[in-house]
Amino acid sequence: MHNILANIQEYINLISPPHAGVNDIVDILIVSVIIYEVIRWIRNTRAWMLFKGLMVLVGFTIVATVLQLHTIMWILERFFSIGITAAIIIFQPELRHALESLGRRNVITNIFSLDDSKEKEEFDDKCIQAIARACVEMGKVKTGALIVFEREVGLSEIERTGIPVDAKITSQLLINIFEHNTPLHDGAVLIRGSRIVSATCYLPLSDSLEIGKELGTRHRAAIGMSEVSDSISIAVSEETGSISIAERGRLYRDLNADSLKRYLQVLKTDDSEVKKVKKLKFWKGRDKHERKD
Repeated sequence: MHNILANIQEYINLISPPHAGVNDIVDILIVSVIIYEVIRWIRNTRAWMLFKGLMVLVGFTIVATVLQLHTIMWILERFFSIGITAAIIIFQPELRHALESLGRRNVITNIFSLDDSKEKEEFDDKCIQAIARACVEMGKVKTGALIVFEREVGLSEIERTGIPVDAKITSQLLINIFEHNTPLHDGAVLIRGSRIVSATCYLPLSDSLEIGKELGTRHRAAIGMSEVSDSISIAVSEETGSISIAERGRLYRDLNADSLKRYLQVLKTDDSEVKKVKKLKFWKGRDKHERKD
C-alpha cells in the first residue's frame, strides 16, 4: 500500500506544473521574443529555404535515430558538426544586414507594433494588364527591362540593394523606370503584391553552363534570382525585344502579350491558393482549439 501511494505521489509531482517565479517568467518572455524575431528574420530572407532544408534533415535524423540506422546517423553527425560554420559563411551578408537592422530600429516599438508592414496587397487583374502592356511596349522599342516578383520567400535583402519606390503598379511607371538614360533604368524592379517596392536592385547571376551564349547579363540575373528563391522574373531583351520569364532556374522565351498574361494569371492563382491554405490552417487551428475549450 505504501508503494502504491508513493507511486501516485511521484506521478502527481511529474504532471503538476513547476513553480515559476518572476525571473522565470521574464526569462521565458525574453527567449520567446528572441526566437520570434529570429524566425521572422529567416522568413523574410533567402535563409528561409535553408531553414526548411535543415528541418528536413532534422526530421530525417529523428527517423534514423528511431530506426537505429547507424551509418546514416554517423554521416548526419559529421554534417551537423560543420553545418553551422558553413551556414555562417554562406549567409554572412544576411547576418550582417540583420545586425545592422537591429542597431537602426526601435526594438520595443517593433515588438509591440500592431502594424504588419510586410502584408502584401492583392496582385489583381489590373496589375497583370499593366505589366503585360508595359513589357510589350518596351519590347517594341527594344528597351531592356528586368522585373522580379516576390512570392513566399522574402527578398528584403534584394530590396535593400535598390532605391525605394513603393508605388502602385502602372504600365506608365514601369516604362518610365526602364527608359534609357534615366536614373532608375539600370537594374531590376522588385514587385511585392500589387506594389513596386524598389528599383535598380542587384540580382545574383546564375553560373549555369547550360545558359546560351546569346543571352546577356539581364537574362542570367533573372535565372540566378529564380535559382535562389521561389520568385519569378520577367526579362525584356534590349537586343531583340523578346519577352522571357525565369522560374525555378528555367527560362521560357519569346512570350507574346497573351501568353504573358496567362502566365501571370497562373501566378496570381497560385499565390491566392497559398493564402487560402494558410487561412484554412489558421481557422482549423482556432476551431480545434475552441472545440477543445
